[in-house]
Amino acid sequence: MKSRLQYLSHYPERLQQQIQQMIDDNALGDWLRTRYPTTHSVANDNDLREYVMGLKNQYMKKTQPLSKVVYDQKIHIVNHALGLHSYVSRVQGGKLKSKNELRVSSLFKHTPEPFLNMIVVHELAHLKEKEHNKAFYKLCQHMLPDYHQIEFDVRVYLTELELTGYVYDVPKEA
Repeated sequence: MKSRLQYLSHYPERLQQQIQQMIDDNALGDWLRTRYPTTHSVANDNDLREYVMGLKNQYMKKTQPLSKVVYDQKIHIVNHALGLHSYVSRVQGGKLKSKNELRVSSLFKHTPEPFLNMIVVHELAHLKEKEHNKAFYKLCQHMLPDYHQIEFDVRVYLTELELTGYVYDVPKEA
C-alpha cells in the first residue's frame, strides 16, 4: 500500500486508507473530476508569465523581478519537483545582479486552475523564504488560504496520474 501512495506517505494513515479504498474502487479519478471539473486555460509560457506576474504583483510587489517564467518539460515528479525557482547572482562592474526564474512542470499545463495556482504560490513564496519553514507556509497560506488542502489534492492527483496515466483529457492541438 505504501508504494502506491508515495505522494501521500506523510499524511495520516486514515487519509491514506480512504485514498486506497477509492483506488480499489476505481473511484479516485471520478472524485478528482467531481471536485475539480475543469482545467485552466494557461496554455503557454506567455500566458503563464502573465498569470504568475498577476499573483506576484498582488501579493509580493516588493520582491525581486522574475526574468523568466516558463513551463518546463524537464521538471518531473521523478525528481520530486513540480516547479523550480532559481536565482543566479553575477557581478557586473561593481554591482551584484541577480536573476530570478520560475519554472512550472509542464505536467500542470492540463490541470485544474487551483493546482496551477498552488504550484505558482509555492514557487513565489521561495522568493522570500528559501526554506520550507513556518514562515514559508504562512506566506503560502496568505496568498492561497486553502493551500494545504489543494496541496493534498495535488498529491492525490499525482497518485491517480501515476496509476492510470491520465485524469483529464489533454486538449487536441489544432
